[in-house]
Amino acid sequence: MELFKSGLKTVLGTQGSSAGVTNDYDKGAETIERLVERLHSATLLDDRRDACRALRSLSKKYRVEVGAQGMDALLNVLNNDKIDSEIVYYALETLQNVTSPELLEDEDESMKNVGSQFTEIFVKKSNNITYLLSTLEEYDFRIRLKLIRLLTNLLTNRPREIQDILLVSPMGVSKMMDLLSDSREVIRNDALLLLIALTKNNASIQKIIAFENGFDKILQIIQDEGCSDGGPIVEDSLHLFLNLLRSNTSNQTFFREGSYIKRLLPFYTLPVDLDMGWPTQKVSNFFYMLRVIRTLVSPLNPSHVTLSCQRSMKQCGILEMLSSILMANGVPVETLTEAIVTVGEVIRGSPENQDYFSSVIAPSEPPRPALVLILMTLVNDRQLLSLRCAVLYCVQCFLYKNEKSQAEIISTLLPGSTAEAMHTITAGQLLCSGLFSKDTSVNWFSSIALSHVLLDSLAQKQSLLKVQLMTKPGTLPISLLNHILASLQQDLKTEIKLGFLQFLSIWLESCPDAVGQFLSNTNSIPYLITQITSTDSDEKESIVHGLCAFLIGLCLYFNPNTVPAFTKESLHQLITNRIGMETLTDGLNQISKSEPYLHSLKHPQLLAKHSRDLVFDHNFCLLFKKYESLILLQLNNDTQNHHHMMQLQENSKTNYSGSGHMVSNRESPNEVINRYKEIIRAQDENIEKQKNEIEQIRHSNHEYKTKYEEFQGEILQLKNQLTLAQAQNETVQMVTRHIPEDQHLNIVNTKDRRIEVLELQLLKLEQNYGLNGLNSTGVIKNPMQEELISKLEEENKVLVEEVQKLKIDQEELLELLAEMETRLPERDGDES
Repeated sequence: MELFKSGLKTVLGTQGSSAGVTNDYDKGAETIERLVERLHSATLLDDRRDACRALRSLSKKYRVEVGAQGMDALLNVLNNDKIDSEIVYYALETLQNVTSPELLEDEDESMKNVGSQFTEIFVKKSNNITYLLSTLEEYDFRIRLKLIRLLTNLLTNRPREIQDILLVSPMGVSKMMDLLSDSREVIRNDALLLLIALTKNNASIQKIIAFENGFDKILQIIQDEGCSDGGPIVEDSLHLFLNLLRSNTSNQTFFREGSYIKRLLPFYTLPVDLDMGWPTQKVSNFFYMLRVIRTLVSPLNPSHVTLSCQRSMKQCGILEMLSSILMANGVPVETLTEAIVTVGEVIRGSPENQDYFSSVIAPSEPPRPALVLILMTLVNDRQLLSLRCAVLYCVQCFLYKNEKSQAEIISTLLPGSTAEAMHTITAGQLLCSGLFSKDTSVNWFSSIALSHVLLDSLAQKQSLLKVQLMTKPGTLPISLLNHILASLQQDLKTEIKLGFLQFLSIWLESCPDAVGQFLSNTNSIPYLITQITSTDSDEKESIVHGLCAFLIGLCLYFNPNTVPAFTKESLHQLITNRIGMETLTDGLNQISKSEPYLHSLKHPQLLAKHSRDLVFDHNFCLLFKKYESLILLQLNNDTQNHHHMMQLQENSKTNYSGSGHMVSNRESPNEVINRYKEIIRAQDENIEKQKNEIEQIRHSNHEYKTKYEEFQGEILQLKNQLTLAQAQNETVQMVTRHIPEDQHLNIVNTKDRRIEVLELQLLKLEQNYGLNGLNSTGVIKNPMQEELISKLEEENKVLVEEVQKLKIDQEELLELLAEMETRLPERDGDES
């Protein structure tokens, strides 16, 4: 015990360094020791109750001592003294203090893991959890409340271990679900916190709670508390909702099929007087309810589940209600931001929902489509960055697999637009004007949004080539592509370059016409080469160099060979001579290894806190990941083909014809093709020859394997015969004294004949399988043959040893017979 106390002093030495504090600690430890001893040994219930009450009082100040010495005693109280509710209450509160994940009074940061350590000790015996579950049946308010909080502590500290124990406990999860039906609000509210900890990252428990009418009970609590106008209980209920639905396809399907989605509709009703402002709790409740919708339609869910939920939300009116929130005035910016993202995910990939959103008209003067209204927010640099990021994500979701809307936006930029469209603000005009804004964030957002208008649509990429712009009055219009290239030649900020280059990459991808127009601009390739070969050390400038390398790689990969100065072959030579393969590869690596690229690749939704965080778009990252290796492979193949052709030309200079005359260096293409055909024909013949040799080796190995198996059978038979001979020899030795002499001689002769037969068989076996002549046949042994010969020689050696042993036994038997012959006359003389 003294050793234990010294260990506790070491752990808790930071609580005080004075002698007085040490004495107080020693007195407290001794008091706890006496109380635990009384709790173990006292026969009267009153004494045990008093000891338990004292331990409860000391558990906050001396948590380590009480837990280390008294945990077993407290568990015995729960198991043996259930009839007394007061002592059970004291024991539960003491265990609650010991396992608390929070720091208690006068504890420093070094004690923050104490509760987790005691929980680990607690769950080593699964019966301890069983005791607690059985105590849940107690209706006493104090006991049930402390028990719920104790279980919450245990689940917070060791969730996986407790969840596994509860899954195998009969009706364990169901007993916890029944707590939500308790009429006492305090019990119900703490039960919500318990279930939140219980359902965290465990699909099996989530399914059990869902099929125990969990959704009905939670929705009833939300409605009773006043939906979005409710207090923290509504927030806790929605948190539990999220745990049950997140990444759980089964529960999502059950939620949809159970018509629970339409029961969420009253929650999104906006207050009548929005000018009064929203309370903080209402904003939080609304946020979590929007998260519930996003969980059901998340792009990470299986597509059939997401589409079914999107269809249900359209039919029950939730999409209409969410759209009205976007158009309403007085909505807090946090709520509006989350609502915009939620609308985007509800319409993403659903043609029906996308068509509905495109038809929504904002109640403004003059009335405008909802899409135009949110795009005006996107290109407004005075709006919050978080709100503009949400708008960009919503636009991306609206254009996802929506070629109809993509075509409508591009059509507003084409020369043949209607007169009505020319006098109204359109989505295409907003994005196109934002491309040439002096504000870096507006330019970046417009570039990325317009790139999504072109994404996965060859027709829109070709249509955008027809867009003409007039930069100054009285000047000739130029194409949008050439205007962007001209803007890049100027001294632009890095963020603007990032947006332009990503937009151009998506435009040129899989569009040879766009690549041809890009290459026809005489300043395009020189600009890219200058950027790639520059030596700026800034991180974002390095990313710009990588984007230029990627763009020139796309020009090589999708080159239509319509620009004589920049055909695929000439462009490859230009890259090799002016840039270098190593420099180009390093430029691409600057992107793939950068932190912004890795972050954007994992997160489809942009979450930027500052304008300097606007670097990569998620869909561009997917495009780069797809084509990076293909571009490098294209460059390597072209390089190898070029070297091979150079080698052929070099060989042709020193090649001689069959008559001894040198072949002309100026060979026609047909002659080069014929030479290639001869090389290929010779290689085919060589391959066929190698295949035949391999087949012969396989056939030989099969024969040797068959012989080896036969030889193994022969050896087994010989072993059996030797075993039988040894047994007969032992029998002869046992009965020698009881048989006549002539029979002894017959046995010996039989033994000799058997030995001769065995030796002849062994000799015949050696001759048949040629153990000593494999090399003399001139056959080259492969490793399998040598291994076979080695095994056969070992078996032969064992067989010879057995024969020699049998000969020795025979000689001993003859000596025994001779000795018996000498003793027989003496025995006859004695008898006479």
